[in-house]
Amino acid sequence: MDFGPYFLLASLEGAVGAAVLAVTALGLSLVFGVMRIVNVAHGEFFMLGAVIAWWVASLIGIHPAIGFLAALIVSPLIVGALAAVAERTVLTRLNYDPEATIVATIGMLYVIQQAVLMTYGPDARPVQPPFDFRIQLPWFGYSAYKLFVIAAACLLLLGVWWGLTRTRIGLMMRATQFDRETARAFAIPVDKVYGGVFAFGAMLAALGAVLVVPVQQAHYLMGHDPLLLSFIVVIIGGLGSLRGTVLAAVIIGMSDGVISVFFSPTLAKIIATLVVAFVLVWRPQGLFGERPA
Repeated sequence: MDFGPYFLLASLEGAVGAAVLAVTALGLSLVFGVMRIVNVAHGEFFMLGAVIAWWVASLIGIHPAIGFLAALIVSPLIVGALAAVAERTVLTRLNYDPEATIVATIGMLYVIQQAVLMTYGPDARPVQPPFDFRIQLPWFGYSAYKLFVIAAACLLLLGVWWGLTRTRIGLMMRATQFDRETARAFAIPVDKVYGGVFAFGAMLAALGAVLVVPVQQAHYLMGHDPLLLSFIVVIIGGLGSLRGTVLAAVIIGMSDGVISVFFSPTLAKIIATLVVAFVLVWRPQGLFGERPA
């Protein structure tokens, strides 16, 4: 096989990874941008979304498309509700102290992981895609579902952008991000905004997991890579920056796909980590982050 088919395949796989990564990392970026806390449990919300998607799809079992559609609705709602409860019962009591919340979310990580291990088990389990056919490209056929993942992620990102820039809720989120005390002075319910943002960030992670679980099997340790890559994307793109998160996800996802096909996945992770190191040295605020005052 010539270079062209290999490169096309690597680019497509990279685009799928970039699409899912952008959705997942955006949740982490929003939580930090608005609440100024680091959610170490973000990867476990991703994993929980995949496991719940498998459970919902298996429970319905009528047709793969119906099971997938139900999982796409039910899984983010359950994960978002659990995140909201965790935010009210844990993070609120810590008054969103950055150091304390890191420890608290590490605790959430292990609680969620071990709870899933005890109930779901250690086995990796597949979710059948809603449709299973291939689109013929110049050199080979490619999964139509993977192309659907790219399109769905793009629509979801556009929807989040519209919500942040064109709605009252988005205005309150941006006001809270800019200055919490001033937002309180203008009667913005900051505590409710925090709870909603934390739940919405977890829901985005769950949505990314539901989209990718027909490609990757669901298992209780699958949250590690999304957490690491999400941190890499958020650091490169700029904490709290929507366009920076999307651009960094495209860079990391595409490079990961190309390097993994031509060399190895391990080398892709090493290069991504080195890029983070260079960004932290020469531009600590990220590509689109604001310089600290």
